[in-house]
Amino acid sequence: MVKQKVLVTGASGYIGSRMCQYLSEQGYCVTALSRNQPSDNVWLSKLEKVIVGDVKDEILIKELADDNYSIVIHLVSLDHHHSNKGAPSQVSRVNIIPVWSLLDTFTKQNLKKFIYFSTMQVYGDISGDVIDENSKLNTQSFYGLTHQIGEDICDYYNRNTKTECISVRLSNSYGAPIFAENNCWWLVINDLCRMAFLEKKIVLQSDGSPLRDFIHGWDVCSAVDSIIKTPEKNSVYNVSSGVTLSIMEIALKIKEIYSIRYAYKLTIIAQPLSEGKKQQYFKINNDLVRSIGFEPTWSIEKGINELFDFFEKNY
Repeated sequence: MVKQKVLVTGASGYIGSRMCQYLSEQGYCVTALSRNQPSDNVWLSKLEKVIVGDVKDEILIKELADDNYSIVIHLVSLDHHHSNKGAPSQVSRVNIIPVWSLLDTFTKQNLKKFIYFSTMQVYGDISGDVIDENSKLNTQSFYGLTHQIGEDICDYYNRNTKTECISVRLSNSYGAPIFAENNCWWLVINDLCRMAFLEKKIVLQSDGSPLRDFIHGWDVCSAVDSIIKTPEKNSVYNVSSGVTLSIMEIALKIKEIYSIRYAYKLTIIAQPLSEGKKQQYFKINNDLVRSIGFEPTWSIEKGINELFDFFEKNY
């Protein structure tokens, strides 16, 4: 059986590095496009090849398209902090234009599937709702806006070419990074576990009431594998755990696991109770991606233990 050729952009990033490793282990022939040369020889050995280059380089993109990839997974984006604070021209060059450039080039080379990583932030305020793929988009940040535009570009090429273009609306991911240098410590669970390990306390930036849907990075990869394999023609998937937890619930789970592992009771320091409107319970419906075979397997407890294992090895 001929292996499917997959190109992953942003391959040395937090999600990209994990995606490359997972798909390689699942039998795909993976090419990593990265701005930097990774130094992890074990990771490198799993891949077909690594190309060091910039996804904004249109000459490079045209050269890559000649290699006849079946799947492109596009993961390059500024994070929400840089997207919301950056100049529109700069943010567009990273978050929007490469989507258009990749699709305009690869759809002419018989690409089968283009998987674009979007964000739940395209929905805007989801407090008190059940969110599925048909829910109204109401983005309230530049980060969400650029991804909504990216989805629109995908929709255009989905309707006007033979390439199946799929937008993945990702909820809050977490988990130990593949590369120690990956900047992933602004992610809530990662940040709180790291703080617990290094400082023996957990300091919250809120009263703990904000709600989130957290999905482990390996489950994200599993969902993408299901999207690649399915014959179903769906242009958008919510990729989430389907479980809504408060930040305080997460902090308490970390405290419990830390106590079991290290026989020490952490202190949790929260901000004063807010007098503003509390976020109402919501649920991110992931029935569609489950219907094509995806099933989350990583519990919060398992993910927290994985992070502590990482800290013990690397700190």
